[in-house]
Amino acid sequence: MSLKMTFQLISPERVVFEGEVEKVTVNTTSGQITILPNHLPLVSTIEAGELLVTQQGKTYPLAIAGGFVEVRKPNTVLIMADSAEKVEEIDEQRAEEARRRAAELRQSKQVDSEDFAYLSAKIEKELTRLKLKRKYRHLPSTVPTPREMG
Repeated sequence: MSLKMTFQLISPERVVFEGEVEKVTVNTTSGQITILPNHLPLVSTIEAGELLVTQQGKTYPLAIAGGFVEVRKPNTVLIMADSAEKVEEIDEQRAEEARRRAAELRQSKQVDSEDFAYLSAKIEKELTRLKLKRKYRHLPSTVPTPREMG
């Protein structure tokens, strides 16, 4: 039995993380799941939140804002996220300002239901980013670069 999986985290802008990993923990719409080697195939919708990837015994936190996870045989995990970033890439001040602006717009009387849903999702994304930045601010660089991942 293999003890590693091929993992790839992709956002519309870039490949955020890829490499051989031991474990992936992600929040799906059905609850949090941890994917280990030899996991059964599955496809699920993921929610905004924390993504934990364990590689060479070290766990790396990342912020994601929804998307899909697909587990394929043999030992392949693909996450296609609406947005994803390494915790150290999050600018706490910019995230707080974006959250504040979205909240102000959502409270305005001129927002229709479509705009309200968009702004609510934006607020959730920024709150997730802020929460993770504050939770892991004590860590230096948390996620290896593609060259470091080997």
